[in-house]
Amino acid sequence: MRHFLTLAITTILLIGSSQNAFSQCKNFTKKTCLPTLKPYTYNGQLNSAVLAEGDVAELMLTFHKNQKYRVSVCAEDMIGQVQFKIFDTNKKLLFDSGKDSPKNYWDFLSNATQQLIIQITVPQELPKNEILKTGCVTILVGFLDE
Repeated sequence: MRHFLTLAITTILLIGSSQNAFSQCKNFTKKTCLPTLKPYTYNGQLNSAVLAEGDVAELMLTFHKNQKYRVSVCAEDMIGQVQFKIFDTNKKLLFDSGKDSPKNYWDFLSNATQQLIIQITVPQELPKNEILKTGCVTILVGFLDE
């Protein structure tokens, strides 16, 4: 019975903390990230997560033929300058935000309806024995209305 009670309390705490993290990410996205899409129109899909230093995350998204897009990656300052790469499904690199002049978005024309993989890397700036910082990372997609 005691084990069940401990498990129930732990579950409630985890659900509550994940809801709080989601709410914080949603507010961060609205205030800070959405303006980075202009002049593109936000597609309405919220792709965000709380990531820690050293994390690598991937997301696969669909892009339609003959449409101009902006993929924007936005992260809270506390976790540093995240880098992102975009690959096709054959793992061919299409864009690397760290090359040349680092930037947090990529504008492109999709020549075919295709799925692309967005890979996010959060830098690890502290030695491994320190407490890792966490923060919200959001991937937004916008399209041009022409």
